[in-house]
Amino acid sequence: MSLPVRGRSERLPVHRIYCVGRNYDEHVKEMGGVAGRDPPFFFTKPADALVTDGRFPYPPSSHDVHHEIELVVALGPDLKPFAYGVGLDMTRRDLQAEAKKLARPWDTAKGFDHSAPISPLVLAEDTGHLQAGAITLDVNGVRRQTGDLSQMIWSVSETIAALAGLFELKPGDLIFTGTPAGVAAVKTGDVLLGHIDGLGDLDVTVVPSA
Repeated sequence: MSLPVRGRSERLPVHRIYCVGRNYDEHVKEMGGVAGRDPPFFFTKPADALVTDGRFPYPPSSHDVHHEIELVVALGPDLKPFAYGVGLDMTRRDLQAEAKKLARPWDTAKGFDHSAPISPLVLAEDTGHLQAGAITLDVNGVRRQTGDLSQMIWSVSETIAALAGLFELKPGDLIFTGTPAGVAAVKTGDVLLGHIDGLGDLDVTVVPSA
């Protein structure tokens, strides 16, 4: 799997996708947790879960699929941010709730097919290292999520350092850095518009599964 990079003809080969759980205080609260700087925790998605054509097929075996808008960081050869993108961590919330109740892994809730829509990447040399800026998501023209990158509990550099203590990071690794409050269910036909200042938009339409 590879991703387009704005201003470049070559694409970025993707190695792995890491995701940070509960990285904004207000989202922690809406999910029933207690805000604070607990150690970060991570889950993964397969690289072929990325969606670049703006179409998210509603997945089977779920009736409660939620949007989570996120800043995505792509690591370069020096294992520092090479580029950034706008991403969606789509989540089968009903399957996640069941897994939590039974103390089971989240793979079926987070790592399913097409669960990671993403925009073209923008080089860090063009944006600077993003530490602040609005992050929003509209569904059918109605604002659902709003926050600022400065509200992340664990910064991008802290997240990379924590991951490096757990995994051998590689160029082409992607990090979904967590979502602000306002996550909610989507349905077939919904049009999602994600935005991060300095990166532009991510347009996604929820379509029936094949």
